Amino acid sequence: MTRKHAIAAVVAAVAAVGLLAVALASRAAPAAFRFEKLVSEARQRTRSISAGALRARIDAGERGFILIDVREDSEWAGGGLPGAVHLGRGILERDIEKTVSDAESEIILYCGAGARSVLAAESLQRMGYMNVYSLEGGARAWLDSSRVVKRADGH
Repeated sequence: MTRKHAIAAVVAAVAAVGLLAVALASRAAPAAFRFEKLVSEARQRTRSISAGALRARIDAGERGFILIDVREDSEWAGGGLPGAVHLGRGILERDIEKTVSDAESEIILYCGAGARSVLAAESLQRMGYMNVYSLEGGARAWLDSSRVVKRADGH
């Protein structure tokens, strides 16, 4: 093999690796994009509440709503918002009627950052629950507003 052929082979190999990297990256990007698109579309069909507005309602002693944490069990074990009950996203639709039998009840859902709760809100609306809200920014927004969380054991 001549030096010229060797250089051409190396260039071809580098180009092939580059194309493979681009192909792999393009596979990952649409999946993330599809999720963001799904959440964005659900946001347009659901209502939300800010951490500040929820805080004001809780601080005022308002009890006319049901606060549901839809995070995973392991996330819930680390603590949740005061007064929240836990119905993980994976069982929400199956078990919601055990927790909220009246489809006209006001329900506020939250997750870690606000995406899962938006999807959960849309799902509950499709089940006939029409007074459903998602906490904008989820538990992170709540924590950013310097509010306390209670641990799953109540402390």
